[in-house]
Amino acid sequence: AMKSWIIRLSLGTALIVALMVFHQSRQHREQRVVTAGKNKILLMGNGTEISTLDPHQANGMPEHHVISALLEGLVAPAADNPDADAPGAAASWDHKDFTVWTFHLQPKGAWSDGTPVTAHDFVYAYQRILSPEMAADYGQMLYALVNAEAFNTGKLTDFSQVGVKAINDLTLQLTLTGPAPYFPGMLKHYAWFPMPRHVIEKFGGMTKRDTLWFKPGNNVGNGPFQLKAWHFTHYVAIERNPHYWDAATVKLNEIHFFPISSDATEERSFQDGQLHVTEIVPLNRIPYYKTRPDVYRETTSLATYYYRVNTTKPPFNDKRVRRALALAIDQESIIRNIMRAGQKPATGLTPAGCAQGYETPKMVAFNPDEARRLLAEAGFPDGKGFPKFDILINTSEAHRSVAEAIQEMWKKHLKIPAGILNQDWQVYLDSQRKKDYAVARAGWVGDYADPLTFLGTLRSTDGNNNTGWASARYDELLNQSSQEADATKRYAMLHEAETLMLEDMPVLPIYWYVRYYLVRPEVKGWKESVLEHRCYKALDP
Repeated sequence: AMKSWIIRLSLGTALIVALMVFHQSRQHREQRVVTAGKNKILLMGNGTEISTLDPHQANGMPEHHVISALLEGLVAPAADNPDADAPGAAASWDHKDFTVWTFHLQPKGAWSDGTPVTAHDFVYAYQRILSPEMAADYGQMLYALVNAEAFNTGKLTDFSQVGVKAINDLTLQLTLTGPAPYFPGMLKHYAWFPMPRHVIEKFGGMTKRDTLWFKPGNNVGNGPFQLKAWHFTHYVAIERNPHYWDAATVKLNEIHFFPISSDATEERSFQDGQLHVTEIVPLNRIPYYKTRPDVYRETTSLATYYYRVNTTKPPFNDKRVRRALALAIDQESIIRNIMRAGQKPATGLTPAGCAQGYETPKMVAFNPDEARRLLAEAGFPDGKGFPKFDILINTSEAHRSVAEAIQEMWKKHLKIPAGILNQDWQVYLDSQRKKDYAVARAGWVGDYADPLTFLGTLRSTDGNNNTGWASARYDELLNQSSQEADATKRYAMLHEAETLMLEDMPVLPIYWYVRYYLVRPEVKGWKESVLEHRCYKALDP
């Protein structure tokens, strides 16, 4: 009996010790943001593990958040309003008829290894992203440049014919296919950033994919920060770049990005004092956080949540089937019962208010009777004979909740069987590129404030299309719109293109985003942005 009592006593002691340790570690853990704040380190949730830090191979928001701290384009987000244009790698710029743009680079511009940044680094970068063998998802963003499309599609092999020219080391001239007053805003996207020629050449050359140039120790950038560490699935750490032209303005020493794909886990980390800023808020917690204006942020976002459809896969190759799927989605119900943050039902792909003077077509609305009629006409009356298929989502509670609601709506209104297939970010992106899916969750945040940033993703040659849908007339309208100086006429062309696309429904628009996330009160300089731009050098924890 004595022995078991000793065991019990030692178990009890062990439990007390464990509780003390737990309490201390919890206290210690709660100090993380405090300690980090004292060391001028910002801790941020970043949704998911990034797939790459090469801007010519990236296409997601998690990548955008890190890349735009390591590299800087000609134009940068302004500190007081990140959606406004401030000097970046270019100290100033001027234009002739909004068509020929001349950029005067920062005389002190340097890469993080001290090498000067020159206009040739931009020429090199644009040739690299447009090279057909690079197969960059964002190559089409440069189609604003004269002959960029011809070079990207292999019709033209002489890059000197493309509208980009280094007049001297500090002067870059870009010639567009037509007037684009919104052009400086476009240049804040990483597709337009310069590339460190001297480093990329050392690691296999201009068009070699997946080399080691963007890994810690090799990575060189021209932004306010440089890459310090990348611990896969744990965090990416960046530190101030002493060679940055505006280094004196940078307030933070480091930023750590944490890939937390579970919104519940991320919220717990925030509550435990392990993060300064979250990427999202769990949907069921929004009503509570609305009572906490000290930490809760809700911003209208220039973004659309939609489903992509693989139009090459029967029966989804029938536009009546695609329209039936779209019209059987009760958008209002998803917004009211699941999202709960003031999103708006999407009547088309381009969010309302995307550009002053552009009217989004009203082509999508809940209409179950019409949906059933179209499905029957396509040969599936009451859903009879419709093959089982999956809704592909990337790991996230919010995407699952929306998919479950849509699965239920399709079952109720169309009697068709949809499963849900969950994949990690990298695999989910690959499945769409290979068209190894039927219907997939998608979202698009505008890269600049113009309908073209949304409509361009469905160009037949666009690396972000992934639906198999192509229309020569659609492509032609987009190309004509880039040469039209009169804004009213230009928007009319884009409106015609969007209407044409929505009649075919390669995508099923669901809602226009509101972004909701948490920011600790001690973070200074954090500004809202409808385009998800961040001026990192203005932040101060």
